[in-house]
Amino acid sequence: MSRRDRALPSSKAASPRRAHALRLTLTLLALAAALGSVAIAGAEIAQKGTLRVTVDGKLSPKRLPRTGLAPIAISVGGKISTTDNSLPPQLKALRIELNRHGRLDTKGIPDCVYDRIQPGSSSHALGACRSSLVGKGSFTANITLAGQEPYPTKGKLLVFNSAQHGKPVLYGHIYSARPFATSFVIVFKIRKLGHGTYGTSLQAPLPRAMEAWGRLTGLQMTLSRRYSYKGQRHSYISSGCPAPKGFGAAIFPLARTSFEFAGGKKLTASFTGTCKLRG
Repeated sequence: MSRRDRALPSSKAASPRRAHALRLTLTLLALAAALGSVAIAGAEIAQKGTLRVTVDGKLSPKRLPRTGLAPIAISVGGKISTTDNSLPPQLKALRIELNRHGRLDTKGIPDCVYDRIQPGSSSHALGACRSSLVGKGSFTANITLAGQEPYPTKGKLLVFNSAQHGKPVLYGHIYSARPFATSFVIVFKIRKLGHGTYGTSLQAPLPRAMEAWGRLTGLQMTLSRRYSYKGQRHSYISSGCPAPKGFGAAIFPLARTSFEFAGGKKLTASFTGTCKLRG
């Protein structure tokens, strides 16, 4: 962080309490910068009994304007495990809440048609809905076929813009070639939230057909799409840097994730991001 970023706002009448708060904020900013160049403070862990969820995320670029919006990419990942190496319970639903400073823009992005990508491989889904693509990622799972010992598999995740019943959704298409070609679509409903830290939620029940196939143990996705529409530049997701006046950087809650499992267990974890003012 530069000398300018660390400078205190000038105030001859600052109270001791305010001065202490300013020093604390600057200390946190310096600590975040010292931890690394990526725009996250590290993974967060939520645990109940032996069940554990580890989540992390990344915002890029980390230099953003104080006012207005600039194109960004946001990555969110979660890993499900147990402390005794037992098989984790079936994941039933997933919810991701994004910081209110982020904005989604779908103007000019066509809606993907569900039946055109499911069932089908990743290449088939891209061939059908490439113009609707707004994100990519990966997943891991434990295959739990009857009469067989569970074993791990992994595959690609493609995220497509769409709508259902007039409401915006994302289709998270996952495909695995082992033990046989299998695909599923996780439907994330997009909702605007009221006043508060988080402004947009992505909420999805997992497909019931997955229960007989396996148990999801990890999911990572990056939302990012820059495109032109009617001669204007657009970005699927954009943000500014919520740095307080007088500061050149900010620490803020980037996202919050909730995992609901069979049996009623629910684990929630949030993680923190940092940004610097551009220019």
